[in-house]
Amino acid sequence: MKQIIYLLFISALFLNRPSVADKAATPLTIQEAAGLPSWIKFSVTQRTRYETFDSTFKNNRTGGDQVAAFRTQAQLEAAYRQFKFGAEFIDSRIALDDAGTTVDTTMVNEAELLQAYLAWQTDDFLGSGLEAEIKFGRHTMDLGSRRLVARNRFRNTINNFNGINFLVQAQDHWQWRNFVVLPVSRLPNDPQSLRDGIVEFDEENFNVIFAGSFFSIAQLPFDSRGELYFFHLSEDDTANTPSKNRRLSTPGLRWFRDPKPERFDFELETALQTGTSHAGSAAATVKLDHFAYFGHAAFGYTFHFPGTPRLVLQYDYASGDGDPNDGHNGRFETLYGARRFEYGPTGSWGAFARANINTPGIRVQFTPMPNLTGFVAHRAFWLAEKRDAWTGAGLRDQTGQSGSYIGQQLEASLKWNAIPNLVALETGWAHLFKGQFAKNAPGSPDNKSDSDYFYAQTTVSF
Repeated sequence: MKQIIYLLFISALFLNRPSVADKAATPLTIQEAAGLPSWIKFSVTQRTRYETFDSTFKNNRTGGDQVAAFRTQAQLEAAYRQFKFGAEFIDSRIALDDAGTTVDTTMVNEAELLQAYLAWQTDDFLGSGLEAEIKFGRHTMDLGSRRLVARNRFRNTINNFNGINFLVQAQDHWQWRNFVVLPVSRLPNDPQSLRDGIVEFDEENFNVIFAGSFFSIAQLPFDSRGELYFFHLSEDDTANTPSKNRRLSTPGLRWFRDPKPERFDFELETALQTGTSHAGSAAATVKLDHFAYFGHAAFGYTFHFPGTPRLVLQYDYASGDGDPNDGHNGRFETLYGARRFEYGPTGSWGAFARANINTPGIRVQFTPMPNLTGFVAHRAFWLAEKRDAWTGAGLRDQTGQSGSYIGQQLEASLKWNAIPNLVALETGWAHLFKGQFAKNAPGSPDNKSDSDYFYAQTTVSF
């Protein structure tokens, strides 16, 4: 079966690639082939990924796993004067899974409307000379570093929201975004229905309100930029969706300098989190005071060598819950953020998340050819609080006797834009060197050997 997947992966390049002689005459996109006017934009993207790992590290699991993940998206946007209408369809599904595969809504969301919005734009908002956009309806969001609010890229499904999003900006100087939205719940959300391929339309959750204000400024000393933000999440249980009834306020700031050849760059980000949450799901009635925090620091340098390598030193800390019985919750919540770009592949792997971790790391990025990019990364992981959970594995030792050292992860990835904007091939590998906690925590797999993960994917855009 693996050989078949690999063959399909390689074939995507050659079956979809026109000859040099045909390139000038053959339309390569639906937009060109259909002769659509400039005020209409239409595209289709299909991604196929095969992923596998051995020697699991997850709670009460045995052996390894494999899955083929398919994600198809069709996006339409039409503009008329100051108005813009957008819609996006997504179909996310998997194959090769078995009874031991964890199937959830991060992997499966079949035949769904991801976006459907109406936007109004102006270059002179209320006579101020400022640009502005107001967007209504269902949409996705990418904010700042994407650590707290993101449109997922590696994950097979994508976060989306229903509500209003307002942006005002002075081009190349500053930007201010404000939003009030209802997160969309992906349905169905029980494993058996997802395995059976049952299709149910996603719905906004009126018991969850997510609001925020995000300000960014483009001109700071040292050719740097800055961001200041505040997010608030308020949720309650529903009949079908138990929750922790979180009331979380998350202020934060970020200061960074973009990488450029032959110079140092940096990124510093920190966020606090205050409020309340329940000790468990719907059945839990104990309200906990919530205070948590997160910090990220990275310092890099891009060398003037062949392949323009960039060396980055990184450090992340996300607080954990020090005492499970003290009436307080100290574990940081990453809200609707992404994590693949820092902590390794998600999908069926997903070893680490932005919660209860203490992790230094080093990364080398390189571009040996214009259409070829890659990186090699290494990180060591400790629990910020040894009595709290390793959330990526679902393991916890409330006594703290298993220690705090999870282990180390070595990762490598390579991406080739075989036909720019049309066909991209990507492959990657991660190796988890299991530490004391990963081997000895209650519920840890009997097999204490290290874990290897591999993926190969092709993305075709029309």
